[in-house]
Amino acid sequence: MSLHITSLRMTSLRMTSLRALAGLAVLTLGVGSAVAQPKSDPDWPCVQRKVSTLSPGSVWTGPDLEAAGPWGDDFEAAALAQKIASRRTALNEVDPLLDDFVAKAGAEKDKRLTRVFAGVFEVINGERNKVISGIGRYAQGQRRMAERIRDEADQISATKDGPSAQDARDIPKDASELETKFTWDRRIFQERSQSLTYVCEVPTLLEQRLGEIARRIQARL
Repeated sequence: MSLHITSLRMTSLRMTSLRALAGLAVLTLGVGSAVAQPKSDPDWPCVQRKVSTLSPGSVWTGPDLEAAGPWGDDFEAAALAQKIASRRTALNEVDPLLDDFVAKAGAEKDKRLTRVFAGVFEVINGERNKVISGIGRYAQGQRRMAERIRDEADQISATKDGPSAQDARDIPKDASELETKFTWDRRIFQERSQSLTYVCEVPTLLEQRLGEIARRIQARL
């Protein structure tokens, strides 16, 4: 009798734990969104404030970009812009590349450097926009997974706590399969949540790179 009561108590405790974990999984994404954007996009899960797109004026105080002409029509300026905009190019490589460009630019140095910035802005802002869109899709996927985890916990609870589960020995085998799936999905959810923390930093890093490159170009005007 004592063993039977203990078994039932352990089963009850396990279900309480499952429900709590499922609730935590569902809340994790929502709480993160609430902290980051209390009155904005519900699909933005990052602590960092969401800025959907950048404007050149946020980092550029140099000559008018339109007045410099289309940056894509200046082959050398376009090639340099794409190279220094790429995160594969370390920032300590930017100065020598700019100096070399300036040495060859001649009398149109300022106009051509402005084109370089226009290209850098378009490339980095475009990449940043794609990352932000990807974060939104990622967050939606996490929300769907959180809901699935909650449903799985409810199914396990119904299976174990239903009328037929009068005894721990009456728990059907498929309850164990459900619990395995629940554990696996919860692990994936947690790993994806950790990855999202790093992904959320990318837009800010891109914005910082843009600002630093703008500063270095303007120093040569």
